[in-house]
Amino acid sequence: MIAGLITNIQRYSVHDGPGIRTTVFLKGCPLACAWCHNPETINPRPHVMRVEARCIRCGSCLAACPRGDPVGLPSAVKAGFPSVTPQPGAPAECSVCAACIEACPVNGRTLVGRELTPAALRAELLHDRLFFDESRGGVTFSGGEPLRQGEFLLAALALCCEEGIHTAVDTCGHAPRELVQRVAAACDLVLYDLKLLDADRHARFCGASNRLILENLHWLARHHPRVWLRIPLIPEVNGDPGELAAMARLAASLPAVEQVNLLPYHAIGTHKRDGLATHPPPAFKPPSTPQIEAARRIFEQAGLRVCIGG
Repeated sequence: MIAGLITNIQRYSVHDGPGIRTTVFLKGCPLACAWCHNPETINPRPHVMRVEARCIRCGSCLAACPRGDPVGLPSAVKAGFPSVTPQPGAPAECSVCAACIEACPVNGRTLVGRELTPAALRAELLHDRLFFDESRGGVTFSGGEPLRQGEFLLAALALCCEEGIHTAVDTCGHAPRELVQRVAAACDLVLYDLKLLDADRHARFCGASNRLILENLHWLARHHPRVWLRIPLIPEVNGDPGELAAMARLAASLPAVEQVNLLPYHAIGTHKRDGLATHPPPAFKPPSTPQIEAARRIFEQAGLRVCIGG
């Protein structure tokens, strides 16, 4: 049976659809948004991440790593252990051997990504059924981009349907149309992420064109009964009134859009980037309360139901 690669199963979530939900985060994403809150989900393969809050800079991982260069360890720490050298024949890149994880005395390293079959995932999700039933909640598949693991996602959705569990899929929409159609037919609610309409800025900040995203959004609006549009609110990226007004006009023209969720930027993903040894994101600032309220008014004046957060 096909297995999925999952980074986290987050229980008691109240921000990923109606009611109390369990959110399943899948690995892999075709975008690379500069502000990504879950950068550990972008890589489609398992990998090691340093947990910044636990790391005591003891160098145990450095000594254990065959490459002499464990992922995410600050260069200042490496400089304190000049006698550590790579072992003969060590791979040029991390081979996910987990030696650094086993050597860490404070659980400061973790393997990101575990395989689960749809049946094993269903068994985990059924533990939360009481919360779903009492709150009219359910299961949300997020990521990363869940459609990157399309066959696993479809199998998991089918099993949830058999159990009568409400399902939502949180997608950026950058996926083949045929797969979007199959997933849309299998889920109850689509949470659709819309970052930017401006094509040049989208390519700059998200690493890919938004053409396919917009085409799939228009298709969904004609063929799926329930769509929630989710828009990250980042003043330096999409906070100007012209861009927001254009997105509001688009949303208002799509009858399937039940509501718009404006998601104020926060820097929660920054510490994860440190642990992944990736380049730090630009110094974005969270929107102020007046900026949030101004954005809300733009969408409400277009006749849309607006929620802040979620």
